[in-house]
Amino acid sequence: MPSPVVLGMDFGGTKIAVAVCEVTGTRLGSTTVATRPEDGARAGLARGIGAARALLESAAPGRPLAAVGACTFGIPGEDGVALAPTVPGWGDLALGRELREAFAGAQVRVGTDVKAAAAAEARWGALVDCDPGIYLNLGTGLAVAIVVAGSVLRGRHGASGEIGYNLRSLDDVGLGAAQRTPLEEAVSGGALARHAARLLPGADGASAVFAAAAGDPRMAGLVGDFVAELSLHVVNLAIAIDPARIVVGGGMVRSWEQLRDGLRRALDAAVPFPPELVPAAFPFDAPLMGALALGTAAAREGRNLEAAA
Repeated sequence: MPSPVVLGMDFGGTKIAVAVCEVTGTRLGSTTVATRPEDGARAGLARGIGAARALLESAAPGRPLAAVGACTFGIPGEDGVALAPTVPGWGDLALGRELREAFAGAQVRVGTDVKAAAAAEARWGALVDCDPGIYLNLGTGLAVAIVVAGSVLRGRHGASGEIGYNLRSLDDVGLGAAQRTPLEEAVSGGALARHAARLLPGADGASAVFAAAAGDPRMAGLVGDFVAELSLHVVNLAIAIDPARIVVGGGMVRSWEQLRDGLRRALDAAVPFPPELVPAAFPFDAPLMGALALGTAAAREGRNLEAAA
């Protein structure tokens, strides 16, 4: 009988990344499809599952699927995904059950994308032996993960590090999220692109904003405000945690040269013991690697249970 394989799926706000690997972790193939949030949650999930099935057929034809590891923005639970406003209806998806139905017979494990990315960096990347360490994700959304003794801090409800909900000013104190502008709506790749589109119609994504900043004072001001507000929250987090290193991942790392100096100056000026600040070892696919890690761990657990039976 052919040896089994493992599937990893990263459901992001703009793209769904899928990979298949051996149970040992050796990657056999990968693919990416657009999330297209305007189509709604069901369509996005179906698109991801379709891409995964096609990848299994092309990269591992005829081989059984042992496990699926999946990560997503928000906090996946048995009955839905909490804190997931990016894609309409995503919060109502019972992601684990949906994947178990789609890939019958396979072990399924789900987790939060940023925490999965931090786990991958702590196991193989820039957070190895950093205690404590902080993984800062700058992508479509904004979140961090805190790594202590090699493990990612979950929090009581799995929501540790969801700084996208942070207050932005004294005026926000006492107001619920619906009554104020949470940090993620002002400081994230998606927010930067939206603000830029109002100033420069046709601006395509956060990387285009950073590229335009060198020659456009409006874009330069937008980037300056973005980095300043981001720095405020990163500095306060560093003061609270006292990390050895802050690792930055996500799509905005493509503009690392323009992000780094402002963050570095702010940390050096205000943090009693300024941490290292480095880009992630896997800046663009750490969540997918984390999903594969979830899947390979589930496959090993399944094998151990079979051996013990």
